[in-house]
Amino acid sequence: MRTRSALAELAGELRSVDSADWSAVSGRFTEWACRDELRDELRHHLRTLSGEVATAVISRSRETTTHFAWCLLNQPGDKFSFWLHEYKPQRDWRIGYADSIHNHRYHFCTTILRGCYVHERFDAEMDANGLVIKSATMVHSGVCETGAAGTMLSEQFHRIPKAADGTMTFLVKSRPVRGWSLSFDPATSVSRRHVPVEERLGHLADRL
Repeated sequence: MRTRSALAELAGELRSVDSADWSAVSGRFTEWACRDELRDELRHHLRTLSGEVATAVISRSRETTTHFAWCLLNQPGDKFSFWLHEYKPQRDWRIGYADSIHNHRYHFCTTILRGCYVHERFDAEMDANGLVIKSATMVHSGVCETGAAGTMLSEQFHRIPKAADGTMTFLVKSRPVRGWSLSFDPATSVSRRHVPVEERLGHLADRL
């Protein structure tokens, strides 16, 4: 086991690159994520969390309809954050999150630590204002296995319609580069815009 934790090593490397150039972040991440001992290092990190740090991880994390998103690192001065995604058994998924066609408010890099999932990428036709998805066309579909690594930019659309039970991934996310994300249901052609709750606080009083 390395004396310096795997997360501290990656954080140090990413602080030395221009995070506005996500291709540079992606290159560093891909090199870091390909180590055979990565799972052991992350397991050691989780098992040795102090009480205070563990409490902070819990407070930053959340449950979605398809997975638990554990925030392992989120320092105010950094332009990135670290996450573990623990996918729920497929029988417990609720339609409309990872399995919808969607983009994100941020760029991210990810690697599969265990399990696998089906990953689909799409080209989306937008309205003139970029607020509504009019249609989406699949451009790639494949199964991503343990050890696979990839990058998604905020303007790219994808979905994960199926994940093997027990699948876990590690992600590096940028800070948000847009104020909302979009999703699209190809069965009904319904497009939705998603504004995070923290962006709504300033308008809350006006709604009363």
